[in-house]
Amino acid sequence: MQAAGRVIRAAGSYWAVVFALGFVLGTVRVLWIAPALGLLAATALELPVILGASWIASGWLVRRFALARGGEAMAAGALAFALLMAAECALAGVLAGETPGEWLTGLAAPHAALGLAGQVVFALMPLWRARG
Repeated sequence: MQAAGRVIRAAGSYWAVVFALGFVLGTVRVLWIAPALGLLAATALELPVILGASWIASGWLVRRFALARGGEAMAAGALAFALLMAAECALAGVLAGETPGEWLTGLAAPHAALGLAGQVVFALMPLWRARG
């Protein structure tokens, strides 16, 4: 398998696994936890779970797709992050009726900024796993 194909497949797989879990956890967070504890506390509770899953998934993708070089792992993480941001923006439009500009502006809210920080860590995990 060529390097570019491996990176694209790895990124898509990583994104799909973590996004699916994040969708389920996000639904629980928004519908049940946030009304009881607030958005920031709910996000803070969800974040370690999703980052733990990202750690496991990124280790799997580094092995499965043989991303031995840091550049390949970094590219896979960056592409997975781009897919994640595109999906988040699309969901905000479909579920909340937000425009892309409104979604982007909303990232400044404390709970959203915490989530964004977690998404940046998600993007970096393949690189960390490839080096470890």
